[in-house]
Amino acid sequence: MPKVSVIGAGLAGAEAAWVLAENGFEVLLYEMKPKTFSPAHKNQNFAELVCSNSFKSNDKSTASGLLKAEMRLLNSLIIKTAEKTAVAAGNALAVDREKFSLEITRRILEHPRIKVINDEVIEFPEKNAIICTGPLTSDLFAVEISKKCKSLYFYDAAAPIVTLESVDLNKAFFGNRYGKPSASVCNSDLTSAVCDDKNKGDYLNCPFTEEEYNLFYNELIKAETAPLHQVDKINVYEGCMPVEILAKRGRDSVRYGCMKPVGFTDPRTDKRPYALVQLRAENAEKTLFNIVGFQTNLKFKEQERVFRLIPGLENADFMRYGVMHRNTFLDSPRLLDRHFMLNNSDNVYFAGQITGTEGYAESAAGGIIAGLSLARKLIGKEPLELPETTIIGALSRYISDQNVTNFQPMGANMGLLPPLPERIKGKKERYAALAERAIKDLKTAVSD
Repeated sequence: MPKVSVIGAGLAGAEAAWVLAENGFEVLLYEMKPKTFSPAHKNQNFAELVCSNSFKSNDKSTASGLLKAEMRLLNSLIIKTAEKTAVAAGNALAVDREKFSLEITRRILEHPRIKVINDEVIEFPEKNAIICTGPLTSDLFAVEISKKCKSLYFYDAAAPIVTLESVDLNKAFFGNRYGKPSASVCNSDLTSAVCDDKNKGDYLNCPFTEEEYNLFYNELIKAETAPLHQVDKINVYEGCMPVEILAKRGRDSVRYGCMKPVGFTDPRTDKRPYALVQLRAENAEKTLFNIVGFQTNLKFKEQERVFRLIPGLENADFMRYGVMHRNTFLDSPRLLDRHFMLNNSDNVYFAGQITGTEGYAESAAGGIIAGLSLARKLIGKEPLELPETTIIGALSRYISDQNVTNFQPMGANMGLLPPLPERIKGKKERYAALAERAIKDLKTAVSD
C-alpha cells in the first residue's frame, strides 16, 4: 500500500494518522513543533488544547454528548484519551490538558506505522494526503493553501488560568448549579478542609452583589485591549466571543451569559447572587482553574486589574493570560465533498477546524472521517457513508452543502439533524429520541 501523509498533529491530525495506521498504512505525520510555534501554542506535544480544557457535555441527549458517543463507535483515539485523562466537570468531559496531550503524543510516537517528521510543510501535497493544520495554519503554508482554495477567517480567544491557592475561599465556593452532586473525589495535597470543599462541587464559584457587579462591568467595558495586526475588520466567532465584546452589547449581556447566577445561593447573603463567575479545574489535582466563558483580548495588565475585581480573585495568580488569535478556515462547500476530499484532487483531504467544523470533538471527528475515507479509497472500497441522522454525518454534509452561501464555522447541534417521523413534545424526550436513532443508524452503517 502507498505511503500517506498527514500534515499537522493536532486533534484532527492525530485521529487521521491513527486511523490510517490502524488500517495498515505507513503514515508520515508532519508537525512543525517544536521548531515553529503558532501564536497560541505553547508546548511541543501533539493535540495541544489552546482554548478550554472541556470537550463539553457527555449526556447523549445533547449534541456534544451524542457526537462523542458516535466517535466512540468509530474507536476515537481522542475520546478514549480524554476519558483516561479526565478531570471532574459535572456532566462535561474535561481533561487535564497536559496529561491529555502527553498521552496522545506517546500513543502516536509508539505506533510502529507512524513516522513523525518535525518540520514545517511549505508546499501543497500532490496526492494521498490529509491537511490538518487547523485554524492556526502557518503563514507560509497558508499562502500555498490559498493558491488552491479560498480562505476565510474569524477571530478566536482563550480564557485565563489562575491557581487555586490564590483564590479567596472565604468569598468563592465550590458547588454545581442547582446543587447537583459532584463527579469528583479530591486527590490533592492541599489541606483536608480545602479537599472537603472541593468535593462539594466541580466548579469554583465567585458570587457578585449588584454593587460588585456594577464596578466590575464598568471597568470591563472600558479596559484596554491588545492590538490585532493587519486586520481591517474583525469577524469574531460567536461561540468563543471575548467577554469584553459581549459585555459591550449591554449591561446584562454577560449576566445572562457566562455570569448567569441561577441555581446558586451566595453564602454571604443566603440569596441568589446578582451575578456569578465560574472557574473549572484544569488538572486532576484541582490546583489550576480557568475562568469559564472569559475568553479575552484584554492586555495582560488589564486582565490582572479587571479580573481581580471578581470576588475571591483579588489576589489571583495568573498562570496563563487570555489571548486572541486569527483562525483560518476554508470556504468548504465550494471546495470539499462530504468525505472531506478536495474537489478535483488526487486524494488530497482536509480535516479539522480548517474545514469549518467548530469545537474539539468536531475537529477530531473530521480527522476520523478523512482518515477512513482516504484509507478506503486507496484500497478500492467505497467511502463510508455516514447517515445524515448522525451528528458526524450531518456536519459532513454541512461543510459540503453548496446551498450554504454565507458559510460560517459550525459546531455540533441537534438542529443539523432531520426531524423524527413522529412528533415528540418535550425537548429532552425529543433529543433523546434523536440520539437513539443516530446511534442505531451509525451501528448499522459501520457494520455494513
